[in-house]
Amino acid sequence: MDISILSRRASRVVALVAAVGSIGVAGAVYASDHQDTPEVELNPRMDINDVYAFPGSSADRIALIMTTSSPIAGTTASFDPDLLYQLKIDNSGDAIEDLVFQVTFDNGVGAAQKYTVRGPVAPTMTGTKASLVTTGPVLTGTVGSIGGSATGTQVFTGVRADPFVIDLEQFFNIIPDRRPSTGPLSGPATPTATAFRTPGIDFLRPFNTLAIAIELPKALLQSNTAATANFGVWGTISR
Repeated sequence: MDISILSRRASRVVALVAAVGSIGVAGAVYASDHQDTPEVELNPRMDINDVYAFPGSSADRIALIMTTSSPIAGTTASFDPDLLYQLKIDNSGDAIEDLVFQVTFDNGVGAAQKYTVRGPVAPTMTGTKASLVTTGPVLTGTVGSIGGSATGTQVFTGVRADPFVIDLEQFFNIIPDRRPSTGPLSGPATPTATAFRTPGIDFLRPFNTLAIAIELPKALLQSNTAATANFGVWGTISR
């Protein structure tokens, strides 16, 4: 599992808009959410930054990733043990999850924290409500290390460089109504630019994020083996 991909700042398939978003594996949506509402600023561990899906270490595998809590300054941070982190998969085309990964954490701190990943498994509840599943595969491990099998399901959770790239200062110059009212990124209330700079300045380059990465055979997520079989992926975080 090439977890190092999260440390490279290259093109990315996508992510969430607001707290929940989705992508089809056959296409891509480009968006991101980094603490852009008062609620998630107060609860950064509940803020989903991005959700990614890209080819895994071989042609028959896929990697699913959720990042949260950016911007993190430094290299130490812990997941919230009171939250349920989920990656949801729709493989029937009705925009309702058919399978889920449910990820929970204990009360440990940093590299001493333990994770439990349940799934892929059919959820007991769908939509905005959730309950912890009691059936299906379970993987446990330690934050910051890779667990599982290279031929089955592999998991990594922990701090990684935020892979999203944005010239945030220039963004606020173009759309000033989104700018903060104080601090170095505050500025005039009227637009002072109409386009991004070339080259831009990656505002998130110094920052990290908490990542949950799961790689597994695509066949475990598909409803059939047809060459055209695809599925949608999105993420949620809830109490």
